[in-house]
Amino acid sequence: MPLFKRKPFDLAKPPEDLEPSELVYQVRFTKEIFRDYQEYLNRINLYRQRVWMCKSTGKSNLTYEEAMVTEKHAIQKVQQLPNDLVAPALRIIQFSMLSLRDLADLVTKKLQKDLFVGAELYGKKDDGLYPCRVLKIVENGVGKTQYEVALLGENKKITENAILHGEDLVWKKTPFNRKILKSFIRESTCRSIPWVLHEKLAQKHGISTDLPEELRSKFFLQGGQLVNRTKKRKNENRNNVGEANGESGKFKRNKGETGKPDASKEENNQPEDEPVKYPIDDLLVKPGPDDPLFTDRPSPSRDFNVPMDCIGDLLMVWDFCSSFSRVLNLWPFSLEDFENAICHKDSNLVLIVETHSALLRILIKDDGEYSLALQNKKRKSKISLITWTEYVCDFLEMINVTELCSCMTTIKRGHYGLLDANAKLGILRELVCHALETDLIRGKLDDLIEQRRALGATVRGEALEYARKKREEKEQLKGESNGLVVKENSMESTGSNPHMAENGEENGDMMEEVISSRQSNAFVNSRKQLNGQSKKGEKQKLDPKVEAENITNSNEKEEQKQLTGEKKEDQEKKSKEKREQRKEYFKREMEKRSIRTNPLGKDRDYNRYWWFRRDGRIFVESSDSKQWGYYCAKEEVDALMSSLNPKGERERALQQQLEKFYPRISLELQKRSKDLAQKIALEEAVLRRSTRVRAPPRENPANAFLKYVNKWKED
Repeated sequence: MPLFKRKPFDLAKPPEDLEPSELVYQVRFTKEIFRDYQEYLNRINLYRQRVWMCKSTGKSNLTYEEAMVTEKHAIQKVQQLPNDLVAPALRIIQFSMLSLRDLADLVTKKLQKDLFVGAELYGKKDDGLYPCRVLKIVENGVGKTQYEVALLGENKKITENAILHGEDLVWKKTPFNRKILKSFIRESTCRSIPWVLHEKLAQKHGISTDLPEELRSKFFLQGGQLVNRTKKRKNENRNNVGEANGESGKFKRNKGETGKPDASKEENNQPEDEPVKYPIDDLLVKPGPDDPLFTDRPSPSRDFNVPMDCIGDLLMVWDFCSSFSRVLNLWPFSLEDFENAICHKDSNLVLIVETHSALLRILIKDDGEYSLALQNKKRKSKISLITWTEYVCDFLEMINVTELCSCMTTIKRGHYGLLDANAKLGILRELVCHALETDLIRGKLDDLIEQRRALGATVRGEALEYARKKREEKEQLKGESNGLVVKENSMESTGSNPHMAENGEENGDMMEEVISSRQSNAFVNSRKQLNGQSKKGEKQKLDPKVEAENITNSNEKEEQKQLTGEKKEDQEKKSKEKREQRKEYFKREMEKRSIRTNPLGKDRDYNRYWWFRRDGRIFVESSDSKQWGYYCAKEEVDALMSSLNPKGERERALQQQLEKFYPRISLELQKRSKDLAQKIALEEAVLRRSTRVRAPPRENPANAFLKYVNKWKED
């Protein structure tokens, strides 16, 4: 079991008088049961904290579940230790006073000499080293142990048998390592230094549990546990001092306001109730007094033209065609036009024909199974408005899907438009799935991945360069400040001597020369003469004109400093703006090279939210993918964001993604609202016309999909 602060942790006992029909809270990985929700939540939060330690590996800073998984894997590795080596290893471990590392090294060293039946190693024979397996341990009367081994050839087949001495057998690779032995030692013992085996384990392998003579002066057994004599003596002395003062310190700490011991703290290793640390699982979140006012979640629109159960296929096919439009040589079209085209009954609709043809051409270029099928039927590689249905039927024969093959008779008769939306989208879905496996699409995906990596490397390089420049500027400022301090100190040493100030370089050089030479007395005399001259200089500098010039010079220097400071601020602002522009540029370039569309996130009920850049709407998919809806107005998105509870893990992540893309989502939705308003206005204008000048159906904005033209079509 995982350790809590390096000590065993007792799980909560199940409630008493629990009825079968009673609703309770159960921890998934410990199977603990709680009646009270707050107790359950406190225990869950404790298990999620990184205060747990794996008993087998010694890894710390883990959650309870992570420690359980680590312990499980370690136990599985420990079980790989050969059974013949377990007892010798346990005898070495029992009552050892070595550290864990030294003990593991000692066990490894000793076990390498103990060979067992079934061990695979290398044997020396005829000046050669051959792989072999120990078949039998042969004891001779002399006291030396010999081993009957089988020499192994290719695929571990036995070539011949031989009897070899122990020194002729060499481990090429031991069946255990230090890591496994450390886990084995931790799992086998109940305490460390001295290491004591579990009582049942020691009895199973016939290992004595009596304390050795050399340890009896320091330890003794009490209640089946090893107790340190010195530590117990110190505790007894401390308790005696506490009783002499009136009561023990531990009893004082455990007292409550009433002066009685705290019953909740008397239980061993049971943590105190802690406040809930959010975010937690959304279904566990309950209303709190400090919660903000959440708005009601708006119900999404569900006015789709296609059946509800094929909305997912509709979005998948449209998103694929939009994302790889350049590779497919297919002019992009809107989701509304694609939906209307799927529901239209015309059998040779240009948008549908071009979509099928583009996907079929990708399969033909791949020289795969579909291309071979066409060669067997001696079909031409050029797909036209008349022959496209034949290529679709060939594809349906190749994939041999029962539901779709039943549509072949209708398609061959030239009535593709009479198929229901499920069948049309099913054919397109299969085409997209096969197109994704082609070398052309895979190559495009590889190129996009490489471009994204290159962009990421450029971003990291610019960030490192910016950090390097910042470090250099800081070092430069530190150097300048240190130089100013040195200059001030030198000015203080020269005093107010103008001659010394004017000839600072000469004096500095002279000082170095004088100090390094033996003419120290001459240096003292020269300093006296200079000091005499400095007094004359001070009298000369009392002239008011000179003072006025000094004041004007200082004012000019201050103005120059202000100007340089303003220039630096302007440069910093410009550089910051450039960095922001570069960040936005890299974001746009990354989005252009997106590999796939991922959902924005999930709400508390596991409903997924999708946003497609080329459409603008936010689509809502139910947890079972049977219901779909969408939000198409900015006000609906605002209401959705206000209804999300950030205390839940899923809704918190969804809210962050919506906030991240909110400017773009709102901009796209506003554009969409304007376009819809224009379409409605045009439709009303068409209806107001008289029957004699009414526009033909193809000019109606609602029928824009009828005017689709593939501008990227291959010649």
